[in-house]
Amino acid sequence: MTLDYGQSQDGIAIYRIGLRRAFETHWFESTSGYLSGYWEGSLNYWNGKGDENYGIAFSPVFTYIFPLSAAYTPYVEAGAGVSLWRRVRMGSRNLSSAFLFEDRIGAGLRMNAWDFCLRFMHYSNADIKLPNDGIDIGILSVSYSF
Repeated sequence: MTLDYGQSQDGIAIYRIGLRRAFETHWFESTSGYLSGYWEGSLNYWNGKGDENYGIAFSPVFTYIFPLSAAYTPYVEAGAGVSLWRRVRMGSRNLSSAFLFEDRIGAGLRMNAWDFCLRFMHYSNADIKLPNDGIDIGILSVSYSF
């Protein structure tokens, strides 16, 4: 389970709650680490610019894991998923479609069952419909594995 908070440069706050399921596969294993990842589904809430918005998202996320010890595991991540939103406007931003891509890149540290990650996320419709005033958000994520 994951709880996230982030904010865009122009003051739009994002709150996310999500569930993750780890990939059961490791690729490119070496002495420095391996590639794996997880699936994430989330419920999202945006607030700012006098507006609010609600959405759902689903993303595959790939992680390169550097296993230092059983207790401390740093990693980097990248992923691209999809999201569906209630509104297509957020303040002066016109997202133009309720369907948006959810792209991310980040770095984190797993400590036993806890996972702390700092990531950059970008939401836009990839110019499927114009205008495409995407939104960029820096996010802090805290996860716990049950």
